[in-house]
Amino acid sequence: MIYITGANGWLGLNIVKSIKNGDSLKWGLPDQDMTCLILPNSDKSKLLDISSDIKIIEGNLLDKNSIDIFLKSSRNQYLIHTAGIIHPKKVKDFFLINVVGTKNLLEIAIKNSIKKAVIVSSNSPCGCNDSPDLLFDEKSPYNPYMNYGKSKMEMEIYVNKLFKKKLLDITIIRAPWFYGPNQPARQKVFFDMIRNGNGPILGDGNNLRSMAYVSNLAQGIILSLSKKVASGKTYWIADENPYTMNEIINTIESILLNHFKQECDLGRLRLPNLVSNIAETIDYYLQKLGIYHQKIHVLSEMNKHIVCDISLAKNELGYKPEYSLKKGMYNSIKELYE
Repeated sequence: MIYITGANGWLGLNIVKSIKNGDSLKWGLPDQDMTCLILPNSDKSKLLDISSDIKIIEGNLLDKNSIDIFLKSSRNQYLIHTAGIIHPKKVKDFFLINVVGTKNLLEIAIKNSIKKAVIVSSNSPCGCNDSPDLLFDEKSPYNPYMNYGKSKMEMEIYVNKLFKKKLLDITIIRAPWFYGPNQPARQKVFFDMIRNGNGPILGDGNNLRSMAYVSNLAQGIILSLSKKVASGKTYWIADENPYTMNEIINTIESILLNHFKQECDLGRLRLPNLVSNIAETIDYYLQKLGIYHQKIHVLSEMNKHIVCDISLAKNELGYKPEYSLKKGMYNSIKELYE
């Protein structure tokens, strides 16, 4: 049995699908029964479309009673923790959900003697690269970017303490900017900006970004669940190579135009680096006041290098990313425009 939090979210749905459609078998994990935790009154239709056999529990990570129900009979079973918050309205929610929620979950996982837990983190605990040549790896020091990064850093520190105390077998997966099917509405907004000639380029657009197609990310998560070598480790999981912002926007535009016959204005919204730097300052002070503004925060990162090295996952887990930007973006865009 595998227990999955955030199972009807963007990443959770793709993990469930990878297991149920048999992809996970080649990564060392056969089809499994699943118990999925989703927020009360949230959409469960996509989960049930994947398989009617999935057990669905509605609950909240801040409610220990619902976690108890979710992890009932979980002794010696697997847990994948994808639930978290990226774009809240209030800064305090980063810490309530990403830190306190994770602590609640793992406290009960320990009580129930879970066999292994894989925890999904982010690139944000390490912040931004000083240069595109200095890639983040598993030895990179913490340098969190804003409060999201701080919340994920605190979560990682807590998780690693549990492993060191031999309370729970845990692996942390750091995921950069990911993309693919079951995407939230904000992805179509981004694609439409590009289609309408407003693809945002800050500076020269040559800043590098690691990205992870959701199936690549699911592979890394499932490999870390099935491999003993992953115990107590942290792995970066991303596509084979990073991409410049120019390459990302050019690829999306080309797919829209040539594969889905969308009229594209072929323009760019070109802004100086100063705009992103000003957004970073505004974002910092807004967050000091406890306010989170999604668009300002995203703008603040648009000229940054955020690049990781996936060598450890390839060498230890046998991770082999199967999707490139072009192949992955085709599937992302197909979901919205076909």
